[in-house]
Amino acid sequence: MHSFENEFPIQRKAPFKEWSPSIHYAQFQRMPTGSLAERRIYDFELLYVGQGEAATTMRGQRYTLTAGQLIFLPSGVLHRNEAVSRPDTRFLGIHFDFFDELDIQTEADMIVNEAQVQAERFAYEAVSEDFQPLSQDPVYTPTLECVQLMEQLVHEFTMRPIGYELACKALMLNILSHLLRLQHARSRSLASQHDGKLLELIENIERNPEEPWSNAIIANRLNLSIDHAAKLFKQLVGLPPNEFVHTVRHREARRLLRETDLPIERIAERTGYSSIHYFSRLFRRAEGISATEYRKLSKVL
Repeated sequence: MHSFENEFPIQRKAPFKEWSPSIHYAQFQRMPTGSLAERRIYDFELLYVGQGEAATTMRGQRYTLTAGQLIFLPSGVLHRNEAVSRPDTRFLGIHFDFFDELDIQTEADMIVNEAQVQAERFAYEAVSEDFQPLSQDPVYTPTLECVQLMEQLVHEFTMRPIGYELACKALMLNILSHLLRLQHARSRSLASQHDGKLLELIENIERNPEEPWSNAIIANRLNLSIDHAAKLFKQLVGLPPNEFVHTVRHREARRLLRETDLPIERIAERTGYSSIHYFSRLFRRAEGISATEYRKLSKVL
């Protein structure tokens, strides 16, 4: 099971008009201090902390949640929930899918029995062209309006007045739109905080292409994780860090070949390549001719 965990959640790009969430469970809960067993679910869950403090361990990371925060628990991902505060923690939980694809009759139908996994039942996470997947950064601090929508959904699902399915679907779509907008605003806020550092780093790369600009070094300069640094870098530059570094080095190599008589070995060193063979292979791949042939041609032209 663990070896396949990174395959989840299964994502499906779909325009909003195809999103049609169905609600499988929506209740207020109270949990005494302590930890539940690890589990996976076939659908998705929004777990909102109304009072107290909680934690969820997922993919090797422990997320701490204070009152007013929620966590998005994806289909197929192993997780363990915990009530941290004493004597208990109060939650609001909503189980749902994005495409009205699951037939859930009981609460047990939502939980994966690892001895009898039904692979075809794992729900798809809807992904839009305009937003990152909700599962990408799973902790959210919803607005008061969003919390009120969740509370209203619990009321509809519990009381089940005529037409409650339609009301629940509409409420869930509204809740998802709130979370997507929160995620987008958070992403742009984080990006803008780092834009200045990124621009300074980009100038440094262009001035000193010979330095060992690995993804890890770039992330360390920005004081970010490697994945987060790469994401922000690509948002600003339009290229992943390694591709940008290669572009800068290749541009400088072309200039040195045209404007100097430096040996090719020296040009390779000055553009960050310790191996002339590696430099030559990359240069030929980009230009279609060798560095020596490029130099001769540039002299003629």
